Amino acid sequence: MLEDIRKILFHESTILSRLDELAHEITTDYRGKDITVIAILNGSFVFMADLLRRIPLPLQVDCLSVSSYHGTESTGHVKFRQSDLANFRDRHVLLLDDILDSGRTLHAIRERLSSDGALSIRTCVLLRKQVESVREVDADYVAFDIPNEFVVGYGLDYNEDYRNLPFVGVLNEDAIRRGQ
Repeated sequence: MLEDIRKILFHESTILSRLDELAHEITTDYRGKDITVIAILNGSFVFMADLLRRIPLPLQVDCLSVSSYHGTESTGHVKFRQSDLANFRDRHVLLLDDILDSGRTLHAIRERLSSDGALSIRTCVLLRKQVESVREVDADYVAFDIPNEFVVGYGLDYNEDYRNLPFVGVLNEDAIRRGQ
């Protein structure tokens, strides 16, 4: 598995240090507010667990399962895997996602949640990919900006593999070719 990684972008210690900073920012912004954190599965589950343990506020947690990728390419369509969402009326919502590139997924989720009466909806991503195209939505909190490369680890996958790596790394071309 490690031989499939071309380079490591962020080691676990770097990620956790940055999450301390993000948690402090989020705690400051949401102190005294009713907050619901929605993690977008499956990619954000590691990020969610590590970040939320660092936020010393009462909060509710929910998960939302969506998909928009097949292999290394976005399908251009966001598919919700569940029809019912929790009640977010009169609560502040913080969406957690693993990576932001086109913004389609976060935009589709924000659209769906905006009619549910949330007081506010903000987004927090582990990674924001530097892409030339215009994003449909940007993130309010970003752990790291990355180049436009296909990354895995720390919850991010390629065909459901590599999620358990403790770092974020760039997948090499050989691994991508074998997976197709």
